Amino acid sequence: MKYLNTVSLSVFAKPAEGEDVAAIREALIALVPLDLAKQKIMVKDEVAQGFNEKKIHMLSITLTKTAHCNAFLKEMLNRLTTEQKELLASQKDSRLDNEFNFFIRLDKDRWLARDLSITDSGNCFHVKLNLAVFPARRPDALALVEKIFKPE
Repeated sequence: MKYLNTVSLSVFAKPAEGEDVAAIREALIALVPLDLAKQKIMVKDEVAQGFNEKKIHMLSITLTKTAHCNAFLKEMLNRLTTEQKELLASQKDSRLDNEFNFFIRLDKDRWLARDLSITDSGNCFHVKLNLAVFPARRPDALALVEKIFKPE
C-alpha cells in the first residue's frame, strides 16, 4: 500500500562549531535502508554562510519512489519505540501542514550514535513525510497518520 508520496530528510552540519560533516553525512545516509548509489539517490550538499561568515552545510536526501519511501518508513517504525510512535500519533494535528506533510525531528546526537529518537530540539535530522491521501482531505490525512503510527 502507498502511504507516502515523498520522504525528505535533511540536516545542518556546522564545521565551525566542531561538527564532523562527514560523520553527519554518513548518519543521514544511514537513515535510508538502501544502497543510495545503486538506487541512484543523491545526497545534496548545499553550503551557506551563517552568523560571522561561518559555513553551514545543508545535507538532504529526497525519496520519491514508493518502494524507497516504504523501505524508509518500515525501518523508521522498527527503530522507534512504541511510546514514540504513540506520541507522534497523539501530536498528529500539530505535525501536519495544509499540504499533508507530516514533520518529525530526530535527535542528531543520539542518531550519530545510531539510537533513533524523536525530539523537539533544533539540533536534529528533519523528516518530512508527504502523505499519499486521496481524496485530499485533512481528516483522511489524520486517519492515515493514525494508521501508520498506531497500527492495530
